[in-house]
Amino acid sequence: MKAIAQRRAEATVDLLAGRVLCHDVRDAAGKVALGKGAILDAAGARTLLGLPWDEVHVLAVEPGDLHEEDAGRRLASAAAGDGVEVKGYTGGQWTLTATRRGLLRVDVPRLAEVNAHGGIAVFTVFDGQPVERGETVAKAKVTPLVIAGDTVRSVEKAAGAGAVTVAPFRPTVVGAVARESLEPRQRARFEAALKQKIDWFGSSLLEIRFARASARGVADELRPLRDGGAGVLIVAGASALDPLDPVFGGLTLLGTRMERHGTPAHPGSLLWLARWDDVPVLGMPTCGMFSQATTFDLVLPRLLAGERVGNREIAGLGHGGLLSREMAYRFPPYRADAARGELE
Repeated sequence: MKAIAQRRAEATVDLLAGRVLCHDVRDAAGKVALGKGAILDAAGARTLLGLPWDEVHVLAVEPGDLHEEDAGRRLASAAAGDGVEVKGYTGGQWTLTATRRGLLRVDVPRLAEVNAHGGIAVFTVFDGQPVERGETVAKAKVTPLVIAGDTVRSVEKAAGAGAVTVAPFRPTVVGAVARESLEPRQRARFEAALKQKIDWFGSSLLEIRFARASARGVADELRPLRDGGAGVLIVAGASALDPLDPVFGGLTLLGTRMERHGTPAHPGSLLWLARWDDVPVLGMPTCGMFSQATTFDLVLPRLLAGERVGNREIAGLGHGGLLSREMAYRFPPYRADAARGELE
């Protein structure tokens, strides 16, 4: 492309046609008559010649160049991976939305590689967020009005199968064990809160079992849940700071392996994760039994999206682990505004 400062005295319809305006041009009343980025056809050129100006800046499109709208469409299509589609174009930006409820996955290194090309901008919400079908997850734009086609082709190659995807939540049978000492009202509240969460993911919750305070009692309640098809197990009510708590004794009897005890985030720093062969056993922190916004609600979506979560994945929660009120968007919207106001 070539930038041209066009003086009115030399301007003709033939000379202006095909050029791209670099700025808005206003009429005598100050209203925008032709907007920046407009590709002038013959009619547009005649309109421009009828407006009050002494000099306009335009771009001459050279062979192989692409206008921002067409280039942006290709950029957006390249960035959109499985579970993401390209929607409308407005304000110079193409919108990418989720085609299903799921967990947003952003290939951050690949995204950086795409954006390292001059004139290219793809920007997303945070990796790992649960998203709804139709929710905006990213936008893409070409920042200059005209860009070389070679740049766009290079970006398409760098994007691979797409830097932005939405992993679907997998319908999973979930089993849960809580301590026997919970009062009836606490039991009912816990059951309702947990069922609401599991239902949101499209999974099913087996009848919650309540274990007596012994290692054997905990093991005896967990075993039939796994035998009943549970692909994820949840244990609530353990005293996470007590190594001799019956829950941990029960896990030892079952031959589980502790992946991580404690989480670098708050609220919910006492969350733990064990693995019983291929079945994850997630230890719900006490604050997570009734709250909608703790570390439990960051880890559970990943498990139900089919991710294998272990020590390093939980260790990674430290970045952004100060879960303030402003981070409500990171949690599943189990109900409208549920997480808002619950973060401490």
